[in-house]
Amino acid sequence: MAALRERLTVPVLAFGGILMAVTQTVVVPLLPDLPRLTGSSAGTVSWMVTATLLSGAVLTPVLGRAGDMYGKRRVLLMALALMTLGSLVCALTSDIAILIAARALQGAAAAVIPLSISILRDELPPERTGSAVAMMSSTLGIGAALGLPLAALIVQYANWHVMFWVTTALSATGLALARWAVRESPVREPGRFDTLGALGLAAGLVCLLLGVSQGGQWGWSSPSILGLFAACAAILALWSMQQRRAERPLVDLKLATRPRVALPHLTALLTGFSFYANTLVTAQLVQAPEATGYGLGLSIVATGLCLLPSGVTMLLLSPVSARISTSRGPRVTLAVGAAIIACGYVVRIADSRDLGVIILGATVVSIGTTFAYSALPTLIIRAVPAGQTASANGVNVLMRTVGQAVCSAAVAAVLVHHTSLVGGASIPTLHGYLLAFAMAGTVALVACAVALAIPADPASRDAVPAGDRTEATHDEALEGA
Repeated sequence: MAALRERLTVPVLAFGGILMAVTQTVVVPLLPDLPRLTGSSAGTVSWMVTATLLSGAVLTPVLGRAGDMYGKRRVLLMALALMTLGSLVCALTSDIAILIAARALQGAAAAVIPLSISILRDELPPERTGSAVAMMSSTLGIGAALGLPLAALIVQYANWHVMFWVTTALSATGLALARWAVRESPVREPGRFDTLGALGLAAGLVCLLLGVSQGGQWGWSSPSILGLFAACAAILALWSMQQRRAERPLVDLKLATRPRVALPHLTALLTGFSFYANTLVTAQLVQAPEATGYGLGLSIVATGLCLLPSGVTMLLLSPVSARISTSRGPRVTLAVGAAIIACGYVVRIADSRDLGVIILGATVVSIGTTFAYSALPTLIIRAVPAGQTASANGVNVLMRTVGQAVCSAAVAAVLVHHTSLVGGASIPTLHGYLLAFAMAGTVALVACAVALAIPADPASRDAVPAGDRTEATHDEALEGA
């Protein structure tokens, strides 16, 4: 039985990561109908997405640090339990305030991926760590690609509450499997939890992401948005001072600002931006009316199926990216992935009218994302001591989230300024979509350049698989930077 549990550790953790991404995505097909179903405004309904984004961004680094200190399995199970509870509450109510609160609970599951990566580093032998971490990191894209068609099918053919009952059952299954199969890691970094640092980071991130996500609706030059950004800058400046003075900081800024850690974080932000445009823009483009001259008028179900090959491709290619990281180094894998993303957007710009070419371009972007996302945690693992793996990867996942939020705002700004009237409705023009693709492709090229600037591992460690440095000390991590 113990051997079976050990063999199932990776699949069970990957299942949890996919569930997290599915849970975040499934509400998207509901957004057009939720104002009618809940008796609320479209602006209020949008908070069902914003609440998950905010809570996930705030809780990911906090729960990652808690996992390093108090036990990764314990905190992982708590995150999965909150995701399950959030789905259950959504299934039982139509009250928009309760739905938003429940979606905030589900945001805690964003910590599943960094916690799982840390568990894999601690528990697996070195020869298995690279491929397992690559799979775990790719679950974010896999779940997003699978969640949209799943939700669309359920919403089209059943009551919308059924969708949340399904996610409740899946989440409860993931929780039970994790409790059975995942062992508690013995690697800890004991100390007192930095409550003040957690509160400061939470306040700064809420101001930042609230401003980014609501800027389009409230007006980028409005006092509210400018005030949020000013508050964010002031709070994070004070937080940075507090972290540098704290004996056991929430985020080790001395380590985080070293090139071998800071540059992967920056690349994560840029990659999150360039990847998210693929899903965001593709979904809108293929559903545009045929009267636009470029739109295909697809249903939400057909739209989800268009993105399905992307998720399957990410699932199949994650072991390939791990082998490239093992043989050539994760820095090369990350740079190649970013370059492939840019190539995918070249395909999108070349032809965004033919369905086959659209699917091809979207799949190429997903291939690049697989390579990039699988390499990022490996770079972090090699650059930080074992006791900070979960918190450091939590910050890396946070940077992806920030990149996606900025992408959403940037794409919306581009499309709003390039519209035409079709049947009395204001619809983005094809030129607007192509500009969004060009913007995302350019960001991917910048990510490629930043990846190449990451210092290589010392010569003696270039060929060492990820996970082989589990016993690395803090000084060793800094020496390689």
